[in-house]
Amino acid sequence: MPAMIIVAGEALIDRIVHPDGSAIEVPGGGPFNTARTIGRLGIPVAFLGRLSTDRSGTILRRALAADGVDLSLASTTHAPTTLALAEIDAHGSATYRFQTTDTSAPSLDADAVRAALGVNPAALHLGTLGLVLEPMATALADGVARCAPETLLMVDPNCRPPAIADRTAYIARLHAVLRRADIVKASRDDLAYLWPDTPVGGAARQILAAGPRAVVVTDGPRPVACHTPGFAFDLAVPQVAVVDTVGAGDAFGGALLARWIERGLGRDELSDESALRDAVTRAIEVASLTCQRPGADPPRRAELDWPAA
Repeated sequence: MPAMIIVAGEALIDRIVHPDGSAIEVPGGGPFNTARTIGRLGIPVAFLGRLSTDRSGTILRRALAADGVDLSLASTTHAPTTLALAEIDAHGSATYRFQTTDTSAPSLDADAVRAALGVNPAALHLGTLGLVLEPMATALADGVARCAPETLLMVDPNCRPPAIADRTAYIARLHAVLRRADIVKASRDDLAYLWPDTPVGGAARQILAAGPRAVVVTDGPRPVACHTPGFAFDLAVPQVAVVDTVGAGDAFGGALLARWIERGLGRDELSDESALRDAVTRAIEVASLTCQRPGADPPRRAELDWPAA
């Protein structure tokens, strides 16, 4: 198997409600969006999650396959597809509510995770509801602990407070995963939820102290802040006409990881400032284009001016 990224977590349907009350339903879920981004960039990627046999599940499966995502690790269930309600404000930002009880995404189990990680992927990406909903969350957290040493682990908390019933248990699980993580991509809102009243730089230093080699913090239209034990830098985000921000953070994380693996880089290279600047620059480009489209619709490789690896 070529160097592959596994993206683990939920796939669901986003019901997007616009300020005028109009609504559309589109495929979504943080890991689902991340996997599609990586697939559209032409990097081998597999989705590890559970998909329903219902019509919505079929839509999710077809969307992943259309973008070149390997579905051999995606198991099925007769439970209905998980649903997210995304309400868009006048500035294009989304707030979320979830219908998760007895639905498809949470039912990913330990056996499926154990079998999937046995292929020793080049990288594993997880976060969003993958670290919230049970039994999926425990299965993935336990799987991380058994992950091959050479597998690069990227974590995107992508915190969704309305879906977190037990904040204390969630944070304990996340902290355990962070001890194995190599790259953490987080938004300013994530850090505010996880470390209230702590400045961004202080929260990033706490994450680094747990073990990761790099923390990349997004903040909407403001510069992306990158922190490592040896250096820190900010990169500006271009001004664009935002349609909505649905999937933009997922596209950012997917593009960053895709660029890293495409270049054959691992955890040791996270101390290379030039390499990290390159990957974050590409991620900003991909996220900016995603913001200019409705729903989670990341760009394809042909739409980008990416240099060769």
